[in-house]
Amino acid sequence: MSMITISSLKRITAPKLADMLLANANQPSSDPAIAIVDVRDDDHIGGHIKSSLHFPSRSLDATMPTLLRKLADKDVVVFHCALSQQRGPSAALNYLRAKEDASAAAARRLAEAPKDEKGDGKNQVVYILDRGFVGWQEVYGPDERLTEAYRKELWEEDY
Repeated sequence: MSMITISSLKRITAPKLADMLLANANQPSSDPAIAIVDVRDDDHIGGHIKSSLHFPSRSLDATMPTLLRKLADKDVVVFHCALSQQRGPSAALNYLRAKEDASAAAARRLAEAPKDEKGDGKNQVVYILDRGFVGWQEVYGPDERLTEAYRKELWEEDY
């Protein structure tokens, strides 16, 4: 049984994430070490964090194997929804539990493998974006280095 709970999930602020994304953008590698997973459903309008992956929460169970593969080589993964109060944390929790299950299965398969085939055992850090995209767009919505497809008029009234 997993020891991961909603209360044990780490949070990251928008300014800290923005700093990480900008620093990562200046790296020569074409494959970023950070992944942002946006789990908004029909409310995925008005913009999104640049290069984020859109995995709607309503279909996350069916797409979890794909998400696990896409995020396998990432050092940092950040989940968010509109406010990061329910869907974002739930998605992160489900991801971590699925990752834990997959790792346990892989460990059983690799138990007999030679040392050089066992991988580096690098730990991935998973965060929830504080205040979700609503909080993000308040500060970084118009910043084209960090936000794509931003539509200010959709955010002029409270969410």
